[in-house]
Amino acid sequence: MSNRSITKGKTAGLYISGSTIFKSFLLGGVATISVVFIWFTFNVIEKLKEDTRSQVTKYVKLWQMAANSPTSGDELQFIFDEIIVKANFPIIVLDNDHSPIHWRNIEGIPSDDTTRASFEKLRSISDEMLRDNGEFPLHLDENYVNYFCYGDSEVINQLKMMPFIEIGIVAAFLIVAMIGFQNIRRSEERHIWVGMAKETAHQLGTPISSLMGWLEVMEHECAAPTETSEKDAFIADTAGNMKVDIERLQKVAQRFGQIGSFPELEPCRLNDVISDVVEYYRRRLPFEGQGIQILFTPTDVPPVALNAELFSWTLENMVKNALQAVDAKTGRIMIRSEVQEKSGSVVIEIEDNGKGIPSGAIRKIFRAGFTTKKRGWGLGLTLVKRIIEEYHGGKVSLKRSKPGETLFEICLPVAGEKPCFSQSNNATT
Repeated sequence: MSNRSITKGKTAGLYISGSTIFKSFLLGGVATISVVFIWFTFNVIEKLKEDTRSQVTKYVKLWQMAANSPTSGDELQFIFDEIIVKANFPIIVLDNDHSPIHWRNIEGIPSDDTTRASFEKLRSISDEMLRDNGEFPLHLDENYVNYFCYGDSEVINQLKMMPFIEIGIVAAFLIVAMIGFQNIRRSEERHIWVGMAKETAHQLGTPISSLMGWLEVMEHECAAPTETSEKDAFIADTAGNMKVDIERLQKVAQRFGQIGSFPELEPCRLNDVISDVVEYYRRRLPFEGQGIQILFTPTDVPPVALNAELFSWTLENMVKNALQAVDAKTGRIMIRSEVQEKSGSVVIEIEDNGKGIPSGAIRKIFRAGFTTKKRGWGLGLTLVKRIIEEYHGGKVSLKRSKPGETLFEICLPVAGEKPCFSQSNNATT
């Protein structure tokens, strides 16, 4: 294995890991900022309210002491002028009937405004103060009681707006995050296209290499002194094999030409499509491993709406993955087709006795760029999922995987029936 191949595999893994870390960082940042801002805001508001209530308690005691002092009313006037007037929060003093008699710091109502409209507004404000902060009795003598009430200061009212400001900050952060995600998505698309190019080269490389091999054999045999009839038969057989590989090249080109838009689906004999794929790989089994077997168990299934080229591509990807997972001497790949009675859909099962998929990778196997192989771009199963679910309205899933048994299931709707899986409205790459 070349160092270049190892580097490619590591690059794909690091790319996916970096994308996941970045998304986690954004989500964690939003949550952290929200919690810290909200906690800090409420904590500050609570402390300011406690300080204000403590001041009010002191004001009421001083006022009551001055009002009940046997000396002149100068002390009361001093307390009112130097303490109450200088308070930075709204204050209303009510008489025994809860009617306003003194007020300070009430927005829009000067302390000397005695109009009826202002009086009604003061009563409404005092009722709200009583509901929020309660009342503080002012016992001026044994029979006469006033009531002191207060509201939140301007600072506290401004802090109450902080949650809305925080929401704006979080919203701005989310917008930045969305832009970041879009950039990641574009980067992922570029990554997929690069991988597609590599996949194309890989798919074209096999039949091209085979063609080159057949040409070398033909040149060798043509140079050997043999009977003309035997040579002609050999050339004809070789030409037939070359024609098969050339047709294979044409199929690969057609497949890539259909990626990016919804392909036309036609009712097809599913078992025939599966048989063609099985036969294609059986011809190449001597190169994969002498002991590997590919077994296909068909049952009578109704026609399925397919694009045969793209669907055979998905099967080839899955069979290729299975071939890479099984042992070269004892490998078994079993393919079955049947009708699912409950849903009326057609089910294809691809099972192998390979080493299985690591438990930590099971949820990621269909993700673009993810691979457990030392060589590969992690696009095979991504294309399988896209072609089956978005183009054919089907569903592909890994039913179970453990050493010695890995089972994939493809569900396809019968021609003219509802899809097994809701199609995406966006099938372009």
